[in-house]
Formats: sequence, structure tokens, C-alpha cells
Amino acid sequence: MKMNKLLLLTLLLATCVRIIHAQPPHGYKWTKDGNGYFAAENGEIVRYELPAFIKTVIASKEKLTPAGENNPISIRNFFFSNDNTQVLIYNNSKKVWRYDTRGDYWILNLTTGSLKKMGKQFPASSLMFAKFSPDGRKLAYVSNYNIYVEDIATGKVTALTSGGTRKKINGTFDWAYEEEFFCRDGFRWSPDGRKIAYWQIDASRTKDYLMINNTDSIYPFVKPVEYPVAGEAPSPFRIGVADITTANTKWMNIPTDPVLQSYVPRMEWAANSHELIVQHLNRKQNESNLLVCNIATGASNAIYSEKEKTWIDILPLWDDDYAYGGWDWLNNGKEFLWASEKDGWRHLYRVSRDGQKETLVTKGNYDVMDISSIDEPGGYVYFFASPDNATQKYLYRTKLDGTGTAERLTPMNQPGTHDYEVSPTGHFAIHSFSNYYTRPVEEWVSLPDHKAFNGDNVNNALAKTSPAQSNLNFFKVKTAEGVEMDAWMVKPNHFDSTKKYPVVFYVYTEPWGQNVKDQYGVGHNFLFNGNMSEEGYIYISIDNRGTPVPKGREWRKSVYRKIGQVNIRDQALAAKEILKWPFTDTSRVAVWGWSGGGSATLNLMFQYPEIYKTGIAVAGVGNQLTYDNIYQERYMGLPQENREDFVNGSPITHAKNLKGHLLYIHGTGDDNVHYNNAEMLINELIANGKQFQLMSYPNRSHGIFEGKGTTAHLSHLYTDYLRMYCPPGPGAR
Repeated sequence: MKMNKLLLLTLLLATCVRIIHAQPPHGYKWTKDGNGYFAAENGEIVRYELPAFIKTVIASKEKLTPAGENNPISIRNFFFSNDNTQVLIYNNSKKVWRYDTRGDYWILNLTTGSLKKMGKQFPASSLMFAKFSPDGRKLAYVSNYNIYVEDIATGKVTALTSGGTRKKINGTFDWAYEEEFFCRDGFRWSPDGRKIAYWQIDASRTKDYLMINNTDSIYPFVKPVEYPVAGEAPSPFRIGVADITTANTKWMNIPTDPVLQSYVPRMEWAANSHELIVQHLNRKQNESNLLVCNIATGASNAIYSEKEKTWIDILPLWDDDYAYGGWDWLNNGKEFLWASEKDGWRHLYRVSRDGQKETLVTKGNYDVMDISSIDEPGGYVYFFASPDNATQKYLYRTKLDGTGTAERLTPMNQPGTHDYEVSPTGHFAIHSFSNYYTRPVEEWVSLPDHKAFNGDNVNNALAKTSPAQSNLNFFKVKTAEGVEMDAWMVKPNHFDSTKKYPVVFYVYTEPWGQNVKDQYGVGHNFLFNGNMSEEGYIYISIDNRGTPVPKGREWRKSVYRKIGQVNIRDQALAAKEILKWPFTDTSRVAVWGWSGGGSATLNLMFQYPEIYKTGIAVAGVGNQLTYDNIYQERYMGLPQENREDFVNGSPITHAKNLKGHLLYIHGTGDDNVHYNNAEMLINELIANGKQFQLMSYPNRSHGIFEGKGTTAHLSHLYTDYLRMYCPPGPGAR
């Protein structure tokens, strides 16, 4: 029930960087020496040398114009062959659930100037995750659930798999793997280019959720989505290695529970061409085993294991650069970098290939928020952390051998949220910054001295702004149970402490969302059609226990098996403390949220009706037993073992307690939080004689944005309801 967030993935060139990614989103593409980068600019591919920004056009519009055509092809993304003589161009892209991961591919030969469209025998915009072979002679891609290899010179296409359907998926994934493990690109070339390792997902026994389209034809039709809910076994996986000459596949022997099943969210070549390394998770996702597989025999051997009482976080939480593939190998494949929370904080460990030796690399009472870059020749890993303030984010580095202490590279005079794309050698970075009173700004910096060399943009921006220019402030609130939480508050313009103001709480509360961040726009209500401060609202958000903030393992995992209870109680008890302030009007208290925040809104309205008088819940889960198994079971356990926790945490269980004004909003075409959540909740409210308002958006997805006028309509609906039942403006004490 998380909001769909686009991961900011760094896409790096095959010969010009450490690792290659297979697909969008866009990012900086560093040259191998780290002294420059490639970019798509004005319909051309260019290279910039740093720090002078000397520009060279690599592929001009003329070169990108097909024979007989007048216009160049568009560029959604591009990748170079290992010898840097060919560039693969991706365009005409279409969405597959979240991202535009299918489209067309072209190859431009930079030596001969020839431009060739690949996969001509397949429908337009149907190729996925195309990648050059290491020798640059072949291109592999997925189309219609099968994997193909095309000879670039001759155009001959060889099928490596057959019989692929949405129920037998080769080289990509089903809905749940994509949504919750961020798995999309499901195949990998071997380093020697002779084989391809791939996932096969068997969704034949996974039940379909039937989404009904009532509007696009006179007769409604059904759109089935393979969707295993909590309590249902996941789609079984297989890891195969296909020989590109014979097209024969050797299957790896990876143990699994024949009833409960298990997961493989990561698979890569083990720094050679005869072994794979995979991460194998049990169904509860609290046991992780790293396995090395012999591709000749299929035998697998566990080299590194970890067990948790709660759950083990997956890769995108600590290294989202590799959501499209990659592994942090060190010492020519003899070691690798791995993250664990085993000591109470998320830290990086240097692990030997056989798993027998590990060295703690990051030391101290702080969490590694994300890995930015690894400079092995220089001996450093660059990462994000914020040891002293969980609402902020800074760049640090430490020695890869574990002998150093974390060194903050972000200047101390720049409080707020920072992002960096660090070059492979750690010499340069593009630095992005904002805080709650400073608009987003970018600059190029050298490292480790952090000197800007294209204008001191961040310091200049900070010099022109001040906290006094914002009516938002951060604060901490401690509940009667002693739980202290970070929060922000936006006060009304012309605030008068002798008056009483309505309070609107914005919530998310679950393990996939942090609301309280020191970044620009954090206090902006994107659904409100107007200015909340000008109209006289107090707007507040609080990060309860269980939110993914850098406060240590216990903070994040205290909600295990208690989502819908611990997070809700934290919010309610914090609200009680806030509503003791003399300028808050306890008769005008509203709460709203989307997705997990919609669920929280429902629970707060139902479990604490004495506090919250008005609620607007968008796309919320009403019944936890309807949500997908990977997400819900990770945080709640298995319904077969502790069903009562799912029931107790579900809004539908408490709907009978509704007293205030509720607006419930849902898209009937929501493939994430399905519309049956709304109808189950509606039935329960009706059965208990509870009046409420409902807005169903036909065929709209979880984001409720498709169709003419939708966003404006939703905004007006939200705003009018809030103004009606939680009137703005100050009132007398």
C-alpha cells in the first residue's frame, strides 16, 4: 500500500563505468575515468569533459535520422557497447505498470554511421531491457515474455525461450515482484558473452484479480492481473542459464518450500562466467541466504546467511542504483559489499566470496541511507547518512577496508537534504540541494574538497534565503508513552496565538513513506486548491515509529505484525499532545492521506473518533488481507499464523466506530490497492448505519490522474469537502 515512487536510478555505460543498467529512468552516464559524462541533449548524444565542460557531439541529429526519413529518432535512453563503437538507443517507450520499460531499440554504429532498428519482426514498442553482448556482436531483449538474441550484423534472431505468456514469464516479472522487489529486468549476459542467466516466473497457479473496465466499450470487459494476496503462495521462480548457441537452458537447483514457496529478488553473475550469485528469501522475508550456483551442474551453495525476528530489507532501500542489476564486487571478485542491520543500525560490511570473513566498513550509531558510489582504487565508499537529524540527508565517505571513521563531505553550513551523483573515481559529483526554505538548486563539485566549479550555487541560494521567510517549522512531539517523533507544522499567515485554528494532519505512517523531510515544498498540500496558510489552517505531519527514517533498526521495525495499531496509536497520541496547544481548535481536526496514508486516515477516523472529526482517505487499503503478499507478509507475518494481527490492523474491523465526516476516494482501475477494498469497506459502513461520502473514479489507477479533467476534479472535490466540514480561519477562544 505504498505510494509509487520513481527511483532515481543512475544509468551507467558499459565501457565507461562500473556497471550498466538496462532501462529508464534517465541519469548521468559517467566516463570510465570519471572525468566526464555523456548526456542526451537537444536530440543529440554528447560528451562533456570536466571540469571545463568541453562538449563533443557523439551522435548528431543527422546520424540519428534513418535513411529516407526527414526527422531524427527520439532518445529516451542510450547505452554504449563495450568497445564504445556502437550506441544502443531506446525510444517510443510504453508503460508496463509503473515505468516505460518496453519500446523500440536502434543501434548507431559510430564507425560506419549506419543506423539500424532492432527486432523488426516484433510489434512496435514491444522490446524490453535490450543489452549488448560483451563483444558487441549481439543484442538480447525480451518480447512478449520470451528472451531473444539478435545478431547485429545479420539480423538473425534466435529464441532462447518459448511458450512465454503472462502466466509463464521469461526474462521479466509478475506484478508483485515488480511492485515490491523493484524487479523488472530479468536477464543477464555472462561476462564471456556465451550464456544468459534469467528468471522464469510461473504464475499459472497465481489467482487473477479481475479489474473491470466499464467505460471503454458498451459491454464491460475484464482485465486480469496475476496478484497473490496475503496468505496466498507467491508465483514460483526458476533461475536458468541459456546457451546462446544451442538455446538450451540449465536450471539451477535452488531449494524452496514446496507449500509456502520463497523469493529470489537478486541474481547476478558471480564476477566470472561459470557461477551465479543469488539472494534467496524465505516466504516471511526474515531469512536471507546468498547462494553461489554452479551453472554446469546447477548446484547451489549458501555462502552468507542472515536471520531476523522481523523482516530483512531489500536492496532498493540501501542501494537503489542497482534496481536494474549489478553487484558490489571488490578485490577482483574475491569480496563484495553488503548491508545489514544486525548491530541495530544499517551498516555496510565487506564480505569474502566464501562468506567466511566479514569486515564492518561503516561504524557508529547511524544508518547508511543509501550507497552513492564506490571508488575501489581510491579505497572509499561514498554514502548518505544523517546521524544527528533524521529529517536531513548528507554525503559521507569512509575507507573500504573498515579502518576509518565516517567523514562528512557535505559542508556544515548547508543544513537540509542533499543528493549527489558521484563519479566512479570520486573526483566529481553533481550536487542537488534544498531545504524547507530554499528552492532546489544544483551545482557541480569536486571531491573530497566539495568545491563548486560551475558557480557556487548552493551557498549563493542559501545566502538569499532564511528560515524566517517560511511559516513552516520542524518540532518534536513526545507522547504520554514516551515516544518522541519528528514533525513539521505550517502555521497560517498572520498567525495570532490568541485565536484558535483548525488543524489538518497529513499522514502516511507505513514502512515505505517518510513525510517529515527537510526539503523544499515539504509542507505543500498538493491536493488543496488554494493556499491553506492564507485561509487559516494549521497543517501538520508526523513520522511515527515504523516509518523508514534513519533512527535505527528498532525504530523502523517496531511495527512488525502491528501495522494499523502501533503506527496509528503513535499518530493519535501525538495528536493529543498537539491539540493541547491553546491555539488549536479541537472541534476542527481533519486528517488525510493517500495509499498507506489512506489506510491510516481510515484507521484514525475509526479507532480515534474522539480526536479526528473529518477524514479524506484516498486509495486506502480497507482490509489488509486483500493486499499483495510480498508487502503485507513482510511487515505482518503470515495470515495462516497470526491472522488476528491482519484483522486488528484493518480499517474495516473498526468501521463501526465512525462518528465524523468521511470522504473515501478510490479509482476502480487501481491495480495496486484494488477497488474491492472500497466495496468491502462500503458494505461494512452501510451495515453499521454509517453515513459517508464516496467518490469512485472510473478506470483510474492508484495515482488517479488518467483522463481529461481528473486531477482538477479530485483537487476541487478534496478542497470543497475540507472547507465544508473543517472550515478554515481563526476562531475566538
